[in-house]
Amino acid sequence: MRRPLSRRAVLAGGASLAGATALAGCSGSGAPETTTPKPEDPEHVLARELIADKERTIGLYTTLITAGGEKLTPFRERHRAHLAELRRRFPDAAKLPTNPPTTPPSPPPKVSLTRLRDVERKAAALRPRQLADASPALSQLIASIGACEALHVLSLPRSL
Repeated sequence: MRRPLSRRAVLAGGASLAGATALAGCSGSGAPETTTPKPEDPEHVLARELIADKERTIGLYTTLITAGGEKLTPFRERHRAHLAELRRRFPDAAKLPTNPPTTPPSPPPKVSLTRLRDVERKAAALRPRQLADASPALSQLIASIGACEALHVLSLPRSL
């Protein structure tokens, strides 16, 4: 015949079970949940690059305008319009992280009409490659920006 369990035996058994459960939770037998950062939306990366490019170009124009190149004001204003539209479509693009430079910054080359023309030429040539990561609406904006930049190459004055 079986003896009934004493209260002490029941409590000791419960404590053993609780301890075993706690140890099983700490044993690492279950795979820990890792949170993988969500990859950044390629369109946001592209928007951030476009915005940074426009800001640099506007800075170059501003440098020459303040040095007496008022003829360049309409060119700079078109870049400002592009920048405003990009910021309207991607208001949080300026808040996104940027990739740190891998080399120390070199002193900026002298700003000249030749340099502006070169910047516009390189930007216009880059735009078709940027269309691959863009939605149809952003592709249309990028194509328009590239066409404007290509026209700037031809329209910039030869001298101030």
